[in-house]
Amino acid sequence: MGVMSFLFSSSLGRKLVMAVTGVSLIAFLLVHCLINATVFFNDGGKTFNYAARFMAENWLIRTTEIFLFLGFIIHIGQGLWLVFDNRAKRKAKYAKSAGSANSKWYSRSMGLLGTLILIFLVLHLKHFWVVSRFGMPHHLGEVQYVASHTGSQEVLENLFVEMVNVFANPIAVIVYVLGCFSLAYHLLHGFTSAFQTLGINHKSYTPLISSLGTAFSIIIPIVFAAIPVVMHLGIIK
Repeated sequence: MGVMSFLFSSSLGRKLVMAVTGVSLIAFLLVHCLINATVFFNDGGKTFNYAARFMAENWLIRTTEIFLFLGFIIHIGQGLWLVFDNRAKRKAKYAKSAGSANSKWYSRSMGLLGTLILIFLVLHLKHFWVVSRFGMPHHLGEVQYVASHTGSQEVLENLFVEMVNVFANPIAVIVYVLGCFSLAYHLLHGFTSAFQTLGINHKSYTPLISSLGTAFSIIIPIVFAAIPVVMHLGIIK
C-alpha cells in the first residue's frame, strides 16, 4: 500500500490526516484569536485594522492560507468519512447507559459539531475574509470614524467598521456565539485526540496536554464569542 493510499484509504491513515490537519488548525485558531482580540484595545479599530492589513498583504501568510484551506477541506472530508464509516461498521447501537459511560456526548457528536462549525465558517468567510482579500463592500466605501486616542477624524477603508456593521445584527451575533460553543465542544474532544493519534501519549505529559486542551477549548471560543457580544452592546467602538 502506497503512502497516499494509506493516508486516504485506510482508517488509521485517515485518522492520522485528521490529527495533522487538526493540529495545524489549532495553531491557526490561536493566531486568529490573538489578532481578533486586538479589538479589546478599544482604539477605534486602529490596532485591529493594522493587524488585519498585515495578514492580508504578507505574502508568506497568503501562501500559508492556501495550505490552511486545503487542510480544512481535507479535515472536513476525512472527518465525515470517519463518522459514516463508524456508523456503517456499528452492527448494533450502544445501550444508552453504555454510550454515556464510554465517552462524552460531544465526542460522539463530532460530525454534527463539525457541520455546525462549517456553517459558521462559511458565514465568517463571507463577512470578513472576502472583504479583507477582495475589497470592502460598496456600502462602506471610505468610512469616517473617530480615533479615540487623538480625537481626530480619519478616513480609512476600515475592516473594523465592517465588523461593527455585521455585529449590529442580533441574528449574526447569535449565530457566531452558537458557532463558538460548537467549536468549544469540538475542541474538547479533538485537541487531546489529535495528540494521541500522533503518538504523543505518555503518562508523564498526557495530563498536561489534556489540561492545555481543556483550557484552550474554553478560552479561545470564549474570546471569539465575546467579540460579537461586546461590539453589539457598544462596549467596543
